Amino acid sequence: MVIFYPKDVQYVIDTLTKNNYEAFLVGGCVRDILLDTKPKDYDITTNALPEQVMSLFSKTIPTGLKHGTVTVLINDTPYEVTTYRIDGDYKDNRRPEDVQFVSSLKDDLSRRDFTINALAYNNKDGLQDFFNGTEDLTSRLIKAVGDADKRFNEDALRMLRAIRFSCQLNFNIELKTLKAIEKNSSLILNISSERIRDELCKILTSPNPAKGFRLLNTTGILKYILPELQKSVGFDQKTPYHDKDIFEHTLSVVEKVPNNLTLRLVALFHDIAKPQCFFIGEDGIGHFYEHQNIGKDLSKNILKDLCFDNDTIDKVSTLVREHMSILFKPKSAAIKRLINRVGKDLIFDLYELQKADILSSAPPFIALEALELTKEKTKEILEADEPLDKSSLNINGNILMKSLNIKPGKIVGEIIDYLMNKVIDEPNLNNEANLLVLARDYINDKTNP
Repeated sequence: MVIFYPKDVQYVIDTLTKNNYEAFLVGGCVRDILLDTKPKDYDITTNALPEQVMSLFSKTIPTGLKHGTVTVLINDTPYEVTTYRIDGDYKDNRRPEDVQFVSSLKDDLSRRDFTINALAYNNKDGLQDFFNGTEDLTSRLIKAVGDADKRFNEDALRMLRAIRFSCQLNFNIELKTLKAIEKNSSLILNISSERIRDELCKILTSPNPAKGFRLLNTTGILKYILPELQKSVGFDQKTPYHDKDIFEHTLSVVEKVPNNLTLRLVALFHDIAKPQCFFIGEDGIGHFYEHQNIGKDLSKNILKDLCFDNDTIDKVSTLVREHMSILFKPKSAAIKRLINRVGKDLIFDLYELQKADILSSAPPFIALEALELTKEKTKEILEADEPLDKSSLNINGNILMKSLNIKPGKIVGEIIDYLMNKVIDEPNLNNEANLLVLARDYINDKTNP
């Protein structure tokens, strides 16, 4: 077997071997090449010590000398070169307290998480597979190297990684490995929010996100990392409008929206508040009044706890709040107000979410026609460049305060909101003279009710 990889990678390996050191491509890049997938990066392992690696290359970064890792820069591209090592005792199921450099490639590979990631290769020695990783690739299995209990106790994040690889590669998790995840699921509480967030994002944007979240639930991890979502599992909505429980409906929406992180997060959280809003009405049907507004706050808090950036939090919570805003008789003014609330950059994402939500409910999908009409009218409104938000008003707070002799305060914002509503209904009012007349009338009405 001959594996082809970039010449700069070959240069790093050749430089080490010409200086009497061993050097191999290792881990995920070997796995990806064997699966005919282009690796995102190339990692190299060697028996050379970090200081020896640094002495052989002109541009290096001491990325993690304590753990044996040096970043070698070749033509401004970074390659991680790590010394063979075994890990010492792990602290809090997260990281080893120390590492010991070793001379054996097999010893180094024995500490890795899964057999399909415990592969090494160079053109001289060929494929090094001590743990039957190629067999598991053929069988499409995620299997821990050695004792699965030990691997997950060393680093509990590996449980999430197993599920993530299962989603990304569409592999099954080997039974003993799966049972070990179930047994050790509570260890995920020792993992930082940032690391959990990163794995969740990869699961969400994988080709099989629903599979991932079902595995999170059946292994017991979901109740620790997203307890609000776990409450939706098996929750009968008791309504003729839905033919799935909340959890399965949610996963259907996740898989039906376009594969971008923001939309898949919105899909995951759009009904997150339904279990706590549920009640059965006098009609004997389940209702979830205000779940979109409570869900907005709930999703915002979950995303903050997972250390998402503010921009993502704002976009997701806005779309969760508005996901029920389907206009069955889409008039231009109502569409403009919706665009005003959501924003031009998010409005078509909202429509994609609503389409997925409709198609994940019980047929017939009667709202689809109204949604398509709303989309068409939205395009016309945006192409006409009509005023849609406060920035498009031909007046501002400073002009209002100076022209009407009013002081800064709540009243200025109220006037702007009032004018915006007027202009949405009648775009021809959007000039300073008209707006000042309307503003004076508003103040007179307020002061002389």
